[in-house]
Amino acid sequence: MGSNDQIERALESWARRDFGDKARISDLKRLSGGASQETWAFEVVDGEATHRLILRRAPGGESVARSSEAITLRTESALLACADMAGVPVPGVLGVFEPGSDVGEAFIMHRIEGETLGRKILRDDAYKTARPVLSKQCGEALAGIHAVDIDTLPELPRSDGADQIKKYENIYRDFDLPRPVFELAFAWLKANEPVPQPPVLVHGDFRLGNLIVDEQGLASVLDWELSHIGDPREDIAWICVNSWRFGQIANRVGGFGKLDELLDAYAAAGGTRFDAREIDWWETMGSLKWGIMCMIMYEAFRSGGDPSVERAAIGRRVSETEIDLLNLLEKAI
Repeated sequence: MGSNDQIERALESWARRDFGDKARISDLKRLSGGASQETWAFEVVDGEATHRLILRRAPGGESVARSSEAITLRTESALLACADMAGVPVPGVLGVFEPGSDVGEAFIMHRIEGETLGRKILRDDAYKTARPVLSKQCGEALAGIHAVDIDTLPELPRSDGADQIKKYENIYRDFDLPRPVFELAFAWLKANEPVPQPPVLVHGDFRLGNLIVDEQGLASVLDWELSHIGDPREDIAWICVNSWRFGQIANRVGGFGKLDELLDAYAAAGGTRFDAREIDWWETMGSLKWGIMCMIMYEAFRSGGDPSVERAAIGRRVSETEIDLLNLLEKAI
């Protein structure tokens, strides 16, 4: 299961059920993005109308054992529906395919036009009008995500600050490769752990790369597979992590904006009024977490589990996170 012809036939069968007997599929192609799921672009031509869509699909269409954090595609599609109802800009879901279907485990959503590459969003003239308003728009989107009634959600993992310290320290210790900066960061995080906030729906990977930006600003929030129930400050801090500023380090929020702008918009949209200092702990946690993720990726390359150049290149970024952590800890201590 997985050839272009097989996928196209399965999609055409779906399209004729939903768009009519004359519907056909055109321009099916796999996109380069999507590290853990397949992403395909295609069009449904229905008479004179053309619908530009995206297929998000499990690798090869087959369900595989997932980490405790990664949710299923069915759950992800349900979260998109919940976020849509809350007014968050997300692609609308048109169809869901169960494991064992002709397409495999997958769902179909609208294709949103715009850019996801951080360096282009931060540098290209096409987005010069978008950049000044992105912090406000991200604050509003996060307030919408965090306002979703968690009792209406499918079952999701739960993870607060203490959970994340424990998890990532266990991973780090298993490497048996002491890094003094990481040791210092773990000690500081444990000594300064904040009082948890009431749990909310957390996107889990809210940053450039998972946001579609057009000339007017934030067009859509993508990639919900790390969503969980947790502390709202985690999402706010993650987009502040220096690794996601793509060289524009003076702008704490994603390389494009100021944190106060995001926090003001977040509160105005109904979120809790956080102080910038409340985000510091979570940004430090995020930087440490990303550093350990880089170690995981290099180990996948070194062991031959994933011999791609991408894994090796990301693994080399551990040292960048150490510099970021030293800067954050110097400010905090």
